[in-house]
Parts: sequence; structure tokens; C-alpha cells
Amino acid sequence: MEKGLLIGGSDAGQVFLNPRYANRHGLVAGATGTGKTVTLQCLAEGFSDLGVPVFLADVKGDISGISQSGKPHKKIDERVQNIGIEGYSQRGYPVAFWDVFGKKGTPVRSTISEMGPQLLSRLLDLNETQESVINLVFEFADNEGMLLVDLADLRTTLDYLGEHSKELGSGYGVSKASINAILRRLLMLEREGGKQFFGEPALELEDFMQVSRDGRGVINVLAADQLIMSPRVYSTFLLWLLSELFENLPELGDPEQPVVVFFFDEAHLLFKDAPKHLLEKIEQVVRLIRSKGVGVYFISQSPADIPDAVLGQLGNRVQHALRAYTPKEQKAVKVAAQSFRANPKLDTVTAITELAVGEALVSMLQDKGIPSVVERVLIRPPHSRMGKATMEERKALMDRDINQRRYGESIDPRSAHEVLLERMAARLKAQEEASLAERAAKTQGKKKSPGRGRESAGEAFVKSLARAAGSSLGRKLFRGLMGSLLK
Repeated sequence: MEKGLLIGGSDAGQVFLNPRYANRHGLVAGATGTGKTVTLQCLAEGFSDLGVPVFLADVKGDISGISQSGKPHKKIDERVQNIGIEGYSQRGYPVAFWDVFGKKGTPVRSTISEMGPQLLSRLLDLNETQESVINLVFEFADNEGMLLVDLADLRTTLDYLGEHSKELGSGYGVSKASINAILRRLLMLEREGGKQFFGEPALELEDFMQVSRDGRGVINVLAADQLIMSPRVYSTFLLWLLSELFENLPELGDPEQPVVVFFFDEAHLLFKDAPKHLLEKIEQVVRLIRSKGVGVYFISQSPADIPDAVLGQLGNRVQHALRAYTPKEQKAVKVAAQSFRANPKLDTVTAITELAVGEALVSMLQDKGIPSVVERVLIRPPHSRMGKATMEERKALMDRDINQRRYGESIDPRSAHEVLLERMAARLKAQEEASLAERAAKTQGKKKSPGRGRESAGEAFVKSLARAAGSSLGRKLFRGLMGSLLK
């Protein structure tokens, strides 16, 4: 590791990534089946060997084998010899498995409050009017000192604002149409897995930044093969992680190596249909987070998937083969070729379409952060297994993972849902006591006390909530039916 992270070999010799410039971010691009996953695996191994924790999403479900030792193979031996790797050996890496759904890894949770109104609005795909309602929900919760933990808290608070907006004042005026639209979005989010993501105990980011006993950085593997079926949930979740790192890590300037490296697979999902103000925030976070010692590496099919403002900040580039059958694909090839520092000995445009599986065009930042000229590189073989870990292997690691004891079981704290139910129940009780007193006065022939005759829609709503919350089954049905990324 004296020269850095070994990427592979070229005609000019071995190619390395300098750890000092690893927080200047990077890009791994290429068509499906050209070797991006293996490159990702090699980079993760290299950072781990340096003692740098890694986070990556296992979108295709085939990188969990990084936790297991690789197996000898003739082709691997040939590649090791061609690249000139000394002391190569097969070995597994320290891995922590995570899963939003809690099936293939330790559950990952956040709270509504930590997600924040802007990211939550993106997650729900809300328009500007609906986003303003979400901002009111957060403002109301802050003013009342209530926690917004899960979707039940959000749903109950929305209902409460809708029913009591007049008495709360003009500042909390919201339309029933907007609330109903948001509630429908919440139902869709629950069906996509959002219900499992929001709750307590919420993830503490330092648990993503661990080092094993032998000094290697822990590779945190998020099982994303199901999560990717809900692209908005997937991209918003990873953007939240990036935002939390940005907000909570101290300024480091330019450290000798990153404190954590973050791989964002299927990166185009982050930018697809994102509003302009969110794209600007993403650009800002990517630009500034390197001073926190965080390296961000985007994995996508083409550099054209990444906005120019972000692409220009990705100093370390690995470009696998691209196909150029259509005018659009030909344009993408030219974009990819132009993103490299030219090498007079290499026709970059032609080379991109001719690369074999496991080959790539590579340019890494050198001394003073200057990109090297592009080289045609044979990517080194991983030390760990290429492919999946078995369920037995995965379970053995999960059973030993200390994170399971901390996050394995969810808890339901007293938050906005419970506070507002109590408030509405108290109001109902006061109304019933007033009604009893009124009837007693009538019976005794006393003067009729002031009151209201026919119950209002709001009173009926409060009674309905109280009845629903009166039993554990009713409460469960109520929660099911009624029920900071960038700060």
C-alpha cells in the first residue's frame, strides 16, 4: 500500500489511487456487464486495507461475497502475473450487513425529524403547496416540543392540523385537499417500504465508521436489491446518509486519507426528476463534504447520467466499455472521452467501445491534485469472493454483529402520535363532563348551562380517534389507517 490503492496494470506499469486525493471523489462508469461491480469491490477492499471504513449499496445482490475469501482460479493467476502483483492472496474482509427491511442485515432507521421537510417532500414527490404543508407540520411539532419519529406521527399531526387549523391561528391554515393528497402519498410510501425505515432506534452514523481488530476498515454493505425497486426511497435514503455525514463530521481540510468512503450505485436515480433547488444542494454537499474527509464515488452507466456541476468534481475516473449503437449512445461515448485528460498514445473514443470485460480507461489524481493522462488498464482481481455470500455465511456474520443488539428490535417512544391522542382524549373528556353537567342541570330544573347541541364534525372526529385508541387492537388499526438530508 506504499503507493496507494492498486487499481490495475497498463502498458506504462501499475496504476494506483493516491489516498491523499481519494476525498476528491470519483466515478466508475460503464455499460452493464463490463466489470463495474468488480472495480467497486477492488476499491472497497483497498480502502479497507488502509483502515478506511466504507459504505456501499449492494444493488444487484452480488457483492456480499466481499465478506468471504476468494477461490484460486487459473484466470486470476494469469491476471495477477500480467499486472505484476506481489504477495497476492485470497482473503475475506470485515463486513457489516445492513437492510432497511431488516431481513438481510441489521435494520436501518431514521426519524421523520432527522429526515427533514425538504428530503421528506422529495421522498413523497410533493408539489410546492404540499411541501409548504410539510414545513408547517415540522414548525408545529417544534413549537409544541413534539418528536416526529415515524409515519404515524406525521399522519396524526397532519390530521390534527386539518381539524384544528382555525383555533391554532392563521399561520397554520392548511387545506383539506393538500392534507388528503399527502396522506395518499404516505400510504404509497408505506407500501414501498417506508414504514420500516422510519422509527427508533435511529442509526448513529459512527456505527458506519468502524475499524476491525486487525486495523482494516469495516465495509458496510446495504442490501439494496429490494430497495432499488423503489428508486425514490433508495436515492433519498442515500442522499440522507450523505447529508448526515456532511452535517455531523468536523472539518478536516485535506487529510492524508479519507475518514469514510461512500459508494453511490445507480447514481442516475439521485438526479432523475430532482428539482433545481435540490440539485443545487447536492452539488453543494458534494463540493464541501471532501473537507470533512468523505470521499463520494458515483457508480453509473455513463458520465452523461451525472450533472456537469457534479461531474466536474469527480477527480478519480474509471471508465469501462460503452456501447455506441445509437446517436444518443455515440454522444455518451464522446462525453466520456472528453472527461479524461488526453493521452497522445491513446484514441480514447475508440478505446471506450473496444474495452474487454475487466478493462477500463483510468485517470487518477496525482501530486497537487492534477489528473493523470488516461491509461487503458487491466483491473486487478479482488482478494475476496466475486459473487454472493450464502445465507448461512451472511447469518453467521449478522449473529456476531454488535449492531444487531443495538438496532435489531424497534421501539415506539412517546412522540407526536401519542401526545396528540392524549390531547384529543383530554378534550373529549372535558366535553363529555360538560355534557353530563348540562344534563344534570336540566334534570334538577336548573338553568341550562351554555353548550352545544348536535356534535360537530370535529367532535365526532375526536371521539372516533379516542375509541380507536381505546384498545391495543384499535390502536394498531388506527396507526395503520391514520397513521435531516439537507437541513
